[in-house]
Amino acid sequence: MRTFQFSDAKSHKFWNIDVQGNSFTVTYGRIGTAGQSQTKTLKDAATARAEADKLIKEKTKKGYAET
Repeated sequence: MRTFQFSDAKSHKFWNIDVQGNSFTVTYGRIGTAGQSQTKTLKDAATARAEADKLIKEKTKKGYAET
């Protein structure tokens, strides 16, 4: 599982992604809460990894830093 955090004057958020085979689970929310989870299943492991990498790239562009 990879964990990312974003903090500024207004918010303190986290975003986690866990790739398992052909699916991945994203958990996100405010730091200090359990957050919300979403699981997505794709056709194969390579596609799941590629989609997860794309999401990670988007989050780091928005200012999230890996912890």
